[in-house]
Amino acid sequence: MPQKLHTKLNPRNALNDLYVNPLISAAQTLSNAVGALQFASPVTHTLNPLEYAWRPHEAYLRAFGGGKKRVVFLGMNPGPFGMVQVGVPFGEVAAVRDWMNINAAVEQPRLPNPARPVEGFSCARSEVSGQRLWALFSERYPDARDFFRDHFVLNYCPLAFFDNARNVTPDKLSKAETAPLYAACDEHLRACVNALQPEWLIGVGKFAEAQAKRALAADFPKLQIGTVLHPSPASPLANRGWGPQAAAQLVALGLW
Repeated sequence: MPQKLHTKLNPRNALNDLYVNPLISAAQTLSNAVGALQFASPVTHTLNPLEYAWRPHEAYLRAFGGGKKRVVFLGMNPGPFGMVQVGVPFGEVAAVRDWMNINAAVEQPRLPNPARPVEGFSCARSEVSGQRLWALFSERYPDARDFFRDHFVLNYCPLAFFDNARNVTPDKLSKAETAPLYAACDEHLRACVNALQPEWLIGVGKFAEAQAKRALAADFPKLQIGTVLHPSPASPLANRGWGPQAAAQLVALGLW
């Protein structure tokens, strides 16, 4: 079970804590629920950053999760050189350390993957998706606090799946495996939306948008759900200037 981080990071007022604490509780509940699940071939290793990278994840929630948000961005699941390393969604190391000013101890997974070692903030590899996402946001908001005043970023699924070194995305798992996984992820997403009360939820990619619509439409009928292009380097379209394309999509939605 995740251990609570006792060091306070940029403490906020008591009103904001009313919003932050539900996010922390929801993350712990999610971690415990998915940590008990098992996955078959082709998955050889499953990593849960909410366990071994709990300290920076909680620091992220405490620093930036307070108050209502106008827009919540939702990603799919951790990347091998991002959240897998530092516990923050789309967690490109330099962005988390230098822009968000978060740098906390990262432990080792219970069952490490030798082909994708966890090096924490010492990881020299860059998560391209995270680099692109946070570069867009930090360009527009040089001070991270200005971005997080009205925005927040979550991942739908907290687990990273590997076939040795190869990343396996949740949509490649069997229905028998995704049923309990998605149930836990849906519950977590609803808890976060209930706490943050956003006007918009933007899926970063079509998978996240579809999961959000399925999980949230009935309980949050006023929530507007849209999407931006996923910044993955596996997408030829994203490799042709992801930042300007995503910014144009947000402008078209009336958000920027």
